[in-house]
Amino acid sequence: MTIMQTAARIIEEGPICDNCMGRQFARLLTGLTNAERGEAIKLSLSLEAARMMKEEGYKDLLEKLAPSNSYACKTLNESCEEEECWVCIGLFDNLDEWVDRAIKALEGVDYSTFVVGTKVSGLLAENEEILWAECGADYAEQLKTELNREIGKRLAARSGKEVNIKMPDVVVMLDIAEEKIILEIRSVYVEGRYRKLVRGIPQTRWPCRKCKGKGCPSCDDTGKQYPESVDELVSEPVIEAFDSDDTKFHGAGREDIDALMLGAGRPFVIEALNPGRRDYNLSDLEEQINNKADGKIEVEGLKFADKARIQTLKNSTADKVYKLKVTFNAPVTEDAIRSALEVFKGNLIEQRTPQRVSHRRADLVRKRQVHSIELLEYHQDHAIIRVDCEGGLYVKELISSDEGRTTPSLTGLLGIDAMVEDLDVVDVKI
Repeated sequence: MTIMQTAARIIEEGPICDNCMGRQFARLLTGLTNAERGEAIKLSLSLEAARMMKEEGYKDLLEKLAPSNSYACKTLNESCEEEECWVCIGLFDNLDEWVDRAIKALEGVDYSTFVVGTKVSGLLAENEEILWAECGADYAEQLKTELNREIGKRLAARSGKEVNIKMPDVVVMLDIAEEKIILEIRSVYVEGRYRKLVRGIPQTRWPCRKCKGKGCPSCDDTGKQYPESVDELVSEPVIEAFDSDDTKFHGAGREDIDALMLGAGRPFVIEALNPGRRDYNLSDLEEQINNKADGKIEVEGLKFADKARIQTLKNSTADKVYKLKVTFNAPVTEDAIRSALEVFKGNLIEQRTPQRVSHRRADLVRKRQVHSIELLEYHQDHAIIRVDCEGGLYVKELISSDEGRTTPSLTGLLGIDAMVEDLDVVDVKI
């Protein structure tokens, strides 16, 4: 079937605008808008209709072309009135109204780049499917693709902002059915490291176990298991800095609630959701977080990041260095401890998922390496031990054995119960 034959079949379906006609052949020739393609095709059809009527007397063909064709109407049948396009229902006659809505919705939003998206109505989607079923879609592009492009060009000209398809600051979503604009504002991501200087603070928000965050007498109606977290101590200044709705905290692993995080700190990314501002002096933000935390945590090295950095941190299996305060249920000599620690060096540790985390982790046996382990201090009632190990090793169970689920363990090697009283993370090697 030739292009003109296809175009004639399209005309037979009902009145159609230049945009919707041209869009059915969008993949055939670059350098033209769909409106220009449609105008040219309809003009060619009008000329052919006029020739056929004049030379061959095909009046019926003209009658099929004229109702939906401005050229045919004007040049061949002045009495015909132009009708609304049945495919887009006049949508392409009102593009500037959608641009006006977008400009209004974007007032007060800090952005440099954008992209337009479209949620078409069920009727528009159905109309397009009917047209393609009858006339084919070999060379066509989707209606929403043209809308995104044409409104994007107008919005760029009006706003002075740039279109960025891959990573826009804001997605301007056209909801055709509801006749409204929905903004999807890209989060701001800030990367840094934190040190946790007091025990009893979880890394992230922890909903109350009883009420699951709804609020109950057990949690004083706060909905929280713990009054504060590293997440919350960082979050408030970030929300204020970027005028965001909330934040999400993404850490490179986590330490136990009763553990300190010392040394260079643990890498993290804080995500500011739906930000009203995209730029801020991060040195000032760092100072504000540390002042607000009042010695509970410290952050440093804040810098802007992107979303991909979150996955990098989440997928990392960084080696870690711990300092442990270990207590024993019976007297033990310094020599016995040193001899036991020698066994760990260079040997793989086999650990079945600890009982304390079995409710949230698969019951597997994992093998991890202890790179080095040394006795830093020996006292009659406890010892200070430094462990440098592969990421993912449960260091508390390396000491306690977790009822034999970890082998070898310090408890098993000494023949007496040993347990970690205090745990400090000294280094996260990322």
